[in-house]
Amino acid sequence: MIFLTDLQLIFTGMLFETLVILIASIILILIFLKYLEKRQRMTLVLFFIFVFFVFAIVFSWLSKVIRLYGGLNYIIDNELPDPLTIESYFVLRIVEFRFAFIFIIISLAFSYVLKVGVYQKEYDHKEKLFVIVYGVLAIFYQFFLFTRGVLILDLIAFMIVTFYMIFIYIPFFKHSVKNYRSVDDPVYKKGFLSLAIMALSLTLILVCQLIDRVFVIALDIIGYTPFYFAGWTFALIALFGAYFGYIRPKSKE
Repeated sequence: MIFLTDLQLIFTGMLFETLVILIASIILILIFLKYLEKRQRMTLVLFFIFVFFVFAIVFSWLSKVIRLYGGLNYIIDNELPDPLTIESYFVLRIVEFRFAFIFIIISLAFSYVLKVGVYQKEYDHKEKLFVIVYGVLAIFYQFFLFTRGVLILDLIAFMIVTFYMIFIYIPFFKHSVKNYRSVDDPVYKKGFLSLAIMALSLTLILVCQLIDRVFVIALDIIGYTPFYFAGWTFALIALFGAYFGYIRPKSKE
């Protein structure tokens, strides 16, 4: 049974994510307008990266709306069994963030395309194959390998996404820092720095969510520690950094 304090925390999380979604949507519109202005391929790739990250936030927000206003007893009370309907099949995966993870995985795949387009120019075929196969299997796991209340499956789901993010964004961050240090042009330095900030910030989203989960397990609380709110704040930092440091200056060249 969810107590009033738990409801207040869920409601606070929902309001915060509403604000994040609104701000992110404005930046997404600005990014798309810049793409229409110059038709630069990497700008479009960045747009899709953030579109799918925002979808992840939307489904995280939707999980809270379902808990607060869905009127589904099996969601409110974990002691009640899964009714095993088509509705419960999707609702449980939304509430347990599996859909959010799926959209993050898709966003990471586009991030790999951005990394190659900006820094490598050509694909490493083995690396490309790994990114595709791992991404497909990761999405399969998120959607199909789910049993309500089995913590180890949820932990594996989280770690699958975390590894994918580390595999893509650590090299991305290193390339960005290396290029930032190697160029003198202030526009390019600003662009590479913004991409480094983006890579670091998007990685910190999952780091913060992981720390929040540790507190949930260790203290037996519902969550929504400061790390939870910091996580989605880093999503906004990544958006602002990419737009003002890379996309906006790039469109003026």
